[in-house]
Amino acid sequence: MKGTMKKWTAAALAAAMAVSMVGCGGGNSGNSQASTASNAKSDAASTQSTAAGTSKEGKTLNIWCWNDEFQGQFNKFYPNVKEVAKDKSTTTLKDGTVVKWTINPNDNNNYQNKLDAALQAQDSAKQDDKIDMFLVEADYALKYVDSDYTLDIKKDIGLTDDDLSNQYKYTKDIVTDKKGVQKGTSWQATPGLFAYRRSIAKSVLGTDDPEKVQAQLADWDKFNSVAAKAHDKGYKMLSGYDDSYRVFSNNVSAPWVNGTTVTVDPNLMNWVKQTKEYTDKGYNNKTALWDDKWQSDQGPAGKVFGFFYSTWGINFTLVGNSLKTPVKEGGKEEVGNGIYGDYAVCKGPQNYYWGGTWMCAAKGTDNAGTIKDIMKSLTCNKDIMKSITEKTQDYTNHQAAMQEIANSDFKSKFLGGQNHIKLFSEVAPKIDMSKTGIYDQGMNEGFQNAFKDYFTGNADVAKAKANFEKTVKEKYPELTDVKWPTT
Repeated sequence: MKGTMKKWTAAALAAAMAVSMVGCGGGNSGNSQASTASNAKSDAASTQSTAAGTSKEGKTLNIWCWNDEFQGQFNKFYPNVKEVAKDKSTTTLKDGTVVKWTINPNDNNNYQNKLDAALQAQDSAKQDDKIDMFLVEADYALKYVDSDYTLDIKKDIGLTDDDLSNQYKYTKDIVTDKKGVQKGTSWQATPGLFAYRRSIAKSVLGTDDPEKVQAQLADWDKFNSVAAKAHDKGYKMLSGYDDSYRVFSNNVSAPWVNGTTVTVDPNLMNWVKQTKEYTDKGYNNKTALWDDKWQSDQGPAGKVFGFFYSTWGINFTLVGNSLKTPVKEGGKEEVGNGIYGDYAVCKGPQNYYWGGTWMCAAKGTDNAGTIKDIMKSLTCNKDIMKSITEKTQDYTNHQAAMQEIANSDFKSKFLGGQNHIKLFSEVAPKIDMSKTGIYDQGMNEGFQNAFKDYFTGNADVAKAKANFEKTVKEKYPELTDVKWPTT
């Protein structure tokens, strides 16, 4: 991989690398798509002088990720895959290009730390060691988008407005830099819904019908009322402290940071109030997101009414947690194994999104043509997008494809025969990314962590606020002030 890249300015580097974050997230398109690869490199040749300083494509393509979700999607749905190595470390394409996968888990910011170091060393790296493409998540996308390490997917890679025309606007906005340049693209859109247990809904509300359940959960007052009813029946409304956080944080009135001032939105304090009430009244099970108890609450022994989940959460997490016998132990994803089939979804009290994964092309790549074909196939091709959704139930980033499924007789066996794609398609266009910023992940994590002692009775509100302010000062010394709501 040839080419050069500019060093970040000290100010830009400090601003980007100061943001410490951790993330979330998951065909056959016919002969016309299968033939795309043979023409992609010549189509993109004119972009090579900008992207990598050469018109010759490299034969090694390095892709960096934090888990194997995209790797699995790539190997299954990218039409130009020829073979996958037994150890899955490489994928060979039909033109002989070898895709090398570098996977560094997210734990303790590991992925970003290693990615940052590799990008900073891109100039001096050997041709076949340079990063060609890497993945980012919503909570820290702007850190890389607002840098010189990512390429313009139109000017440098060769995608057109027409290619991207069916993608949801927010998925383009989140990877658009301050100059209006789009620096990434995604196969996913991640609107959120409320996934509830049908059997528990029948016990508490007398019905499991999604429309009737939604009518009783349509705003937070109604949601809280159902929480009290569930408690009286021996159930928990939510599992843990963090379950509703994304819904509140996605509906704030302004970004976390303006200049050097951090402003805590009133809606975040609404989450604090609700979570404290749920904890004190026994409406939640005092778990933490992703811990064993939280995941167990989603399974056969769980007594939790429901969980806020976006698209990927249902098929990649909730399904597995619902099974009595896991797939790796010989179980099947079918009715009769645990509570598979006992969940349904509704919109819940407010629209929200959670997560998502974006592909970015790294400056210094000599594989712009291959990257163009990958991006175009896996984020713009209607047939492939539709196939991904039909086969994995992941919600893909192509409005026309999703509308076709939404208006079809598509049914999810896991959700008791419900067409949840229809609900997702109603929520996705309403996602608003205008309040996002480069500090989101660190601020959200710091805020949640600071208030856990308050929820458990080990600190009062004043102490929790002080702990958050301390976290802000330690993580982001460039931020000088924290403002709290007056009420």
